[in-house]
Amino acid sequence: MLRRLASLGHSASEDQLPMSPSPGDDQPQERITGGLAGVFKGLAGAGKLTKSPPPSLQSLSSIAAGQAQPSPSTKRADDSPLPTALRGLAPDQLEQYARLKNRNGHLSDRIAAATSLRYAIRDFPLNPVLDIWYAGKDLINENYPEHARQIGWELLTECAKYTAASELERREYFETLTAPANRADFHLQLAALEDLTTKGRNITGFPYDIFPLLISWLHETYQIVRKARRRALSENKGSKKGKSAAAGEDKNFSQLFVLLRDVIKFNFKFARDPVVGDLMSELLNICMKTVSEDDLMACINVIEALVTFGTIPNGKLKDCIKLLGTIHQQLPHLQKQSWHTISIICRSHHGQSTVRILLDTLRNYATPDDKHKEHELNREIRGALSVLKKLLHKSAEKGYPPVSLALLVDGLANVARSSSPKIAADTLQLINSLFDDAHNNISSMVKDEHWSSIFEVAALCGAKAIPSTASDSESLLSPRQVPEAEDPVTVQLRCLITRIEKLLTQATDLLQRDECMEFLTQVYLALPDSAAGLVIAYFKEHRSCFPSDVEWKKNLDIVVDGFFLAQHRDPLTRLHALEIIIEVYDFLFHTQDLMEEDALGDLVRRLLFGMSEETNTLVLQDTVTFLVKVSQTADATLFDDILGGLREVVAKEMSRSPLALLASPKSASFPPGQTVYFANQSLSNVVTRGYVQIFIRTLNTDGSKASKAFAALVHIARSNSCEVDARLTAMKMLFRLRADAEYQIYITPQVENESLAGSLYRTEASLAKKLAEDAAHPSRLPRAEPATRPSRGISFTQGQTGEKGLPTRQTHTPKPAVHQAQRLWSVPDADALPEVPPERPSWLLISYRDENDAVGAELGPTGRAVLNMGAWLEAMISLFHKGCDWEVYSFILAHLPAQLSNHPIFRGAIPHIHELRRFFCEILKTGTFQEPPLSSGLRRSDVSNCLFHSLTMILSYHEHFQKMDEDDLVRTFMHGISDKTAKTCIHALQVCCHELPLSVSKALVTILQKMSQVITQPLVAVHILEFLACLSRLPSLYSNFREDEYRIIFGICARYLQSVRDKKHAARPSHSSEPSTPNIVAAHHPEILGQQAAHDDLPQYVYALAYHVITFWFLAVKLPDRPSHINWIAKNLFVDSDGRATNEEQAQVTLDFMQRVAFSDACDSAQDPLFTEEFYGEIQKRRWVIGNSIVTIRQAKETGWAEITRRYPSGTSSFAIRVEFSPMPNQPAADQSDASAWEGRFQHGITIFPSHLLMQLLAPMPQMYDPAIRPIPLPDDDAVNRAIRIFDRNSTVDGHKVGVIYIGEGQTQETEILANRIGSPDYLEFLKGLGVLTKLKGATFNTQGLDREYDGDGQYTYCWRDRVTEMVFHVTTQMPTNLENDPRCNHKKKHIGNDYVNIVWNESGLPFKFDTFPSQFNYVYIVITPAPQRSFSSMREMAQKRQDGEAQQFSPFFKVQVMSQPGFPEISPAAEPKLVSLKALPRFIRLVALNASVFSLVWDTPYGEYVSSWRNRLQEINRLRERHGPKGAHYGHAAGSAGLATATATAGGLPLINSNAGGNAPVSGTQGVLMGNGANASAVGPGGMLSDYSIGGGGAANVGGVGSRPASGNIRDSFSSLRRSSVATFFTSNTGGTASTGAGGGGTGTGSGNDGSHRSSMLSTAPSSTMMTDGGVHHGHGHGQGGNGDTEALVDAVDFSKWT
Repeated sequence: MLRRLASLGHSASEDQLPMSPSPGDDQPQERITGGLAGVFKGLAGAGKLTKSPPPSLQSLSSIAAGQAQPSPSTKRADDSPLPTALRGLAPDQLEQYARLKNRNGHLSDRIAAATSLRYAIRDFPLNPVLDIWYAGKDLINENYPEHARQIGWELLTECAKYTAASELERREYFETLTAPANRADFHLQLAALEDLTTKGRNITGFPYDIFPLLISWLHETYQIVRKARRRALSENKGSKKGKSAAAGEDKNFSQLFVLLRDVIKFNFKFARDPVVGDLMSELLNICMKTVSEDDLMACINVIEALVTFGTIPNGKLKDCIKLLGTIHQQLPHLQKQSWHTISIICRSHHGQSTVRILLDTLRNYATPDDKHKEHELNREIRGALSVLKKLLHKSAEKGYPPVSLALLVDGLANVARSSSPKIAADTLQLINSLFDDAHNNISSMVKDEHWSSIFEVAALCGAKAIPSTASDSESLLSPRQVPEAEDPVTVQLRCLITRIEKLLTQATDLLQRDECMEFLTQVYLALPDSAAGLVIAYFKEHRSCFPSDVEWKKNLDIVVDGFFLAQHRDPLTRLHALEIIIEVYDFLFHTQDLMEEDALGDLVRRLLFGMSEETNTLVLQDTVTFLVKVSQTADATLFDDILGGLREVVAKEMSRSPLALLASPKSASFPPGQTVYFANQSLSNVVTRGYVQIFIRTLNTDGSKASKAFAALVHIARSNSCEVDARLTAMKMLFRLRADAEYQIYITPQVENESLAGSLYRTEASLAKKLAEDAAHPSRLPRAEPATRPSRGISFTQGQTGEKGLPTRQTHTPKPAVHQAQRLWSVPDADALPEVPPERPSWLLISYRDENDAVGAELGPTGRAVLNMGAWLEAMISLFHKGCDWEVYSFILAHLPAQLSNHPIFRGAIPHIHELRRFFCEILKTGTFQEPPLSSGLRRSDVSNCLFHSLTMILSYHEHFQKMDEDDLVRTFMHGISDKTAKTCIHALQVCCHELPLSVSKALVTILQKMSQVITQPLVAVHILEFLACLSRLPSLYSNFREDEYRIIFGICARYLQSVRDKKHAARPSHSSEPSTPNIVAAHHPEILGQQAAHDDLPQYVYALAYHVITFWFLAVKLPDRPSHINWIAKNLFVDSDGRATNEEQAQVTLDFMQRVAFSDACDSAQDPLFTEEFYGEIQKRRWVIGNSIVTIRQAKETGWAEITRRYPSGTSSFAIRVEFSPMPNQPAADQSDASAWEGRFQHGITIFPSHLLMQLLAPMPQMYDPAIRPIPLPDDDAVNRAIRIFDRNSTVDGHKVGVIYIGEGQTQETEILANRIGSPDYLEFLKGLGVLTKLKGATFNTQGLDREYDGDGQYTYCWRDRVTEMVFHVTTQMPTNLENDPRCNHKKKHIGNDYVNIVWNESGLPFKFDTFPSQFNYVYIVITPAPQRSFSSMREMAQKRQDGEAQQFSPFFKVQVMSQPGFPEISPAAEPKLVSLKALPRFIRLVALNASVFSLVWDTPYGEYVSSWRNRLQEINRLRERHGPKGAHYGHAAGSAGLATATATAGGLPLINSNAGGNAPVSGTQGVLMGNGANASAVGPGGMLSDYSIGGGGAANVGGVGSRPASGNIRDSFSSLRRSSVATFFTSNTGGTASTGAGGGGTGTGSGNDGSHRSSMLSTAPSSTMMTDGGVHHGHGHGQGGNGDTEALVDAVDFSKWT
């Protein structure tokens, strides 16, 4: 027993819950809500896990109560006397029983006692078994350890084996053993039940409970086994067919099946019908879900036991038969067992019902819509066919039921209509069994019956293996030119044909001969030559191909297409077929007047396919010219024959391939300049040019003909065995196909692909440049591609489809020189088409048949053909997948994006667009695309760049994609960031931000991380920053950003700022007094521009963009999180990478703006217009320069109200406050005065001046020594008033002006374009999204030159504004048009001509030319073109539908391209054309225009730098400071002489570390705080900026010595109280930073002027930065060296987050 239990044991599953204690135990009970306990609770309907004993056992329970549940008394259990019944035990057994019973004793003693008693019961059956049972049954409680539970189960198992137990005792045993237990003990529980029932034989005491229990266990165990198998399968990938590593659970499951089968075998009489039904349901459920053959075998055995020893309920018979049939057909290993069970059922009283079920399964078959249901139903059908095939050979004498042939054929005819080839094969196999039994005889069922209905079924099934016949000869010939696929349908059909052929040749008295011949004609495409000979002889004998036969045309087609034109047939067979054709021709020739007009011509032209043997190019060319001419007037049949003849020429040359060397690496190249088309063209190229001419000429005359010519061209283009020149000729026409908005096909004469062609050296300019470079450096090895990622080398060698024999290029393979002689195509190509195509789109050929095709309905069903563009896309996918000649491959790369931009042409090929997207994403991510040959001079990145351009166009089809497809697109572009395709991918991702926001948001963090890894790549800085600038205005994409993710963006910008600064320092040998923005861009010097564009990456624009991005992304941070970024940003704004302190104006204004928005999103506040003397009495006004701001206080002298206005560089804030006084103590209220006024804190009549408010809020005590950092009062004179007015004219936002021009249909001249008063509906919808319609008259903002008084430039315009940017759009259609007074529209031109950036909405249908509007200031045109072009009425109709809710399914798309002046660098994601939907277009264009405007402003500042409005305001403040500040303060360079050290500060209130210029001088406490101990100082330049050098001396500075002012604590205290006031906070945004930062420890100390290691106590707490070095840095021509304390002090000073 122990060995058997051990074999069944296994470790418990981790996810199983322990079981509750058995009934009667006094252990605490836990509520279990899952596992088997939960199932049992649900089945029993009880609220508790324990069960009460049945009434019949109440007495037994009460007898054992004293033993099973001892009372919790203080008396020990082992001290109580033993029951009388136990006194017969041996003394040692009594002792063991006492230990077992003592539940308060040690567990190990109880386990030992249980073990001893178990052996005693086993070896010497004891009488008091039940007492031992009650004493030890608590050991199986789940609270005990595993070893204890195992001993308990073994003890109870031995007790359960006691044969003398009564029924009541056995029921007690059953209930205890089957109660919910720990899942890990289930094998023990199952073994105990097996022993209790004596392997299913004895169920006394619980006959009606055993079956429900086993069914429940079966259900629970299968669920657990299923989960265990899945876990094991995931851990062991090698597991198959459900045989997982969960061996323990599998053993439990198998053992449970064995026990269930045994119980059914010996005790089925106790199973009620509902219980049997439940059992069958569970067995069927397991069979349908399991993937283990062992489970199926076990279920079959149980079903067999049910059938043998019982019966199956009628309601379950159908499902059982279907299941067994499916197993019989699907699983060969279980076929014998399943058939044995089925045979038992068939020979039982269920026999006829079984046959009826099988036949009904066939007869009631109907293809469901659900694919999953269809698969299940197909399995049932195949199972029924398999069982019926077996039954057909069983005799009724053996007890098998008969099968009706009529019902069988009816059912077979029904299932033959299924699309499943497997069902067709099984059906044919069953039919074969009727004509050929095991003894090579015809079945007696069909011997004397008609076979026509059976043959119809066979032919219908055989059609699954034979391609359907089409009208053109290509589809007829193609299946017979390839080896026959030995699929099951073909095998069974061939077997049937062979059997019928044998019957026809051997049986002379066959009654069904005509039916057999009819069948052979139905499957003639699958006939072997011997059978075809029989058909031909039959036709000849019965003259079946002559008009006297009703089916003569059909028979003639069989002879011609099936036998004569079939190249794979035996020549003798084809000759016999030709004899019949000749006889028919002779007859038709003599009776042509009586026959159809084209009957003779059809037959003759079929015979003229021998022209494929022609080898002379000139003869063939004249023949093709004639056929092209005939094809225009030929009917459909004759036209098909012409195409077939041309096709044979191509197929013949493909077989012998005289010019195939062109496609091989050793091909003989053409001489330079020779015309390939005519001198050395192949025969296939002659035919291909004929196809192109047929297509062009039939495009507007017969859509069906054009469609067939198109199919032939696609076939040539996709075939790698065809000649290269022919394939290129076909592609030159195919890639020029376009469709308009109504899906009408036309051929465009221009292909917009010069940029991509140039990247492949396929334009004259790019090739000349490359050849010149190669000639200039003949010995220089070209630069190898850097391995930017670890997998780069791998991607070069894996999955390549290059030509055989060529070694795969490695990472460092040098670029070879370009060989011009190998170029078979270039751009532009004047000879691309053999003749000029029609100008207008075709009415007869469309790319997609719309539901509302009014033209097609008018022309009829045959007058409007649909071009199968899916075949063209499928051809390209095949070429990309299989690889092809480089000339073909490169041609596709350069031309595919332009065609993909035309959505209507591929409207009917969306599935192929899906496949193309999937394939491109796959090869770009895995690097398995075709590699350019060495002779091309190209790299792999050039190929991937072209593929990314195509994928960018595929992106515009995203409305047809699933979310997972969109995610894959974004991941692919993200993958390309790490390569030299970074620019293209970043541009594509910028479009994705607008078109696929959810997918971009999902991958945004990874995108930013990849960008941060490639910031060192050349020429990507502009594109990364433009992407970030675009992204900052799309908050939905980064709504879930965390702090470290924002830090990635700030880090990118900081790195670029440092790079620009490094270039500035490297380019400038000496330092000026002010570290201005680097002046690198030279806009009007092309030679400088060329050098800069290649190396400097437009640093001025990068500089402006980086600050722009920092500003907007700081706004993007959630308001509570902004302070946490301030310190980090400040470090990178004011400290260079080498630790050098910097204090650029742009950094100051950026920090100024950050201060204003760090704790509030409030905008500027204006002065109160009602704050006047009329309402508040006399008002006095004073102004001061405080830090980087102008503070104006207007104080009402009597009322206590004051208005404080502070003008920052980045904005203006105004506050109104009222001074509140506390009542004076012990002062009685005046007579007849309002007591509440005294108690209400206001004292009227007290005079207050503006200076009082400033002093109360700002003045420290003691006063700071340095006058330079005190508030600077401004006099109330005209100069200051004028300066303030000039300051206020500087806007708080950067203003930009952008023109918007509408070009109507066919317009090309400037005057007619500017004269437009209205645009199309799409144009108007675009304007609505571009900005807000704003009234000009009385506008208070900068209208950028538009009239604000007299509506001279229109009443309204569109504007857009955010916190830092304002754009005013000069919309020409909204400006007044007066052609009488202004015929040239100069009034509009004065605005448009002076706009750097213009948006052109081009609906002319023609390409926009840059010189349409001559102007030296128009740098950039953003051209928007409808894709496709629509008429004005069509757009109006669609706009009305959108407005009425009847809009088309997808938003219209527009092609966006940025055109710029010659020499202007590429700075936009739309430099290459992009497709953008109308709903995303306004936002995309606005951002592109904004970036272009910023760059134009930078570009138009020769030898200088662009100064933003914020910097203008800062400079105005600095001028006031210089003019009115203390004369003793040093704003220039500090002197180098010895003397009193001067404390200095920046104009923005940034404290600097002062230095002693030589000698020992006392320094005040305030100065000591500001500079630290012995720290170096930087002087202040004219504008209050840090100078670029520091002054040091040899003497020691005496800091904070005796007699110095105690400034540190008092200043800190005063400013701490200041911050507690809301008005004080208003002042301390800048100056407070100075004071609080300077508040460090005083103390006494000395230090050398060259030692920068000592820092003040506060400065030493600033976090270190990796960009700051601990050593000093040389600053220009200064003598001293400053340490890290200088830069940290500066950063600490500007980090206002520490004191706010």
